[in-house]
Amino acid sequence: MIEIPAPPIRHQQLILTIYGLYGREGTGALPVSTLIQLLGDLGHEAPGVRSAVSRMKSKGVLTSEKQGGAATYSLSAGTLEIIEEGDARIFAPYRASTHGQWVLAIFSVPESKRDRRHQLRTELTRLGFGAMASGTWIAPANVLPGAKRRLEARGLTEYVEFFTGAYDGEELAAGRMREKVSEWWDLETLSGQVDEFMEYYGSGLADWRALLEQPSGASAEETGLLRRAAFRYYIPMLTLWRRLPYRDPGLPLEYLPSGWRGPQAREIFFGVHDLISPLASEHAHTLLE
Repeated sequence: MIEIPAPPIRHQQLILTIYGLYGREGTGALPVSTLIQLLGDLGHEAPGVRSAVSRMKSKGVLTSEKQGGAATYSLSAGTLEIIEEGDARIFAPYRASTHGQWVLAIFSVPESKRDRRHQLRTELTRLGFGAMASGTWIAPANVLPGAKRRLEARGLTEYVEFFTGAYDGEELAAGRMREKVSEWWDLETLSGQVDEFMEYYGSGLADWRALLEQPSGASAEETGLLRRAAFRYYIPMLTLWRRLPYRDPGLPLEYLPSGWRGPQAREIFFGVHDLISPLASEHAHTLLE
């Protein structure tokens, strides 16, 4: 069949991916037994799944209710909003141009609310902003709508003002902005995350193309095995991928170091996604039903 990579991913992250893909249909409620089956296909034992669900409930990520005498779990309203906002980032192959617009987030938080200041910096980092100065952050303008929704959901909008505009400089496409971008964003960490994705899934597109091009007898057993392999491959891949479009908000390639592997990683992710996400979905629904 195909070798299934095993990146180090926590139960909660996989469960969130599963809910994002399959837990928004119908009532959106899934019993623990179904989650155990789905995570079992990914190589995780039942006690770990139960423990992860319990922690996600205590954090407000999941809510529970009884259906037919059994406990079922759904995404909380706040988590659902974050998932829906994330879809636009995760599945959008966006790349800013050197002449595009930028957004500045300028904030001021009273000293008495230092915890809110830390939370605001954390959220801006997760949204793909780079730190120009302690209270001034920058990102390509396309992240603004999602940033507003996220900060409003976190109760942080009262501390922030947003401004959009173009960079005005004679050396726009030359080294000055490249130097600034390397100061404002943690490109070393981002590059490490891209390299990690490539380490596990760099051959994925070629491997799946080769497998799916092979002649097949299309027996029920063979089809079932293929769908299960697609599910076992796709869920961890998407989970590992989904943080990259946040850390790299589509910065222009001209401003990134030479040899930047982000575009290659995007090509592989979207190529594999197109090939196997329908197969993975078919396998998941055999268990959901």
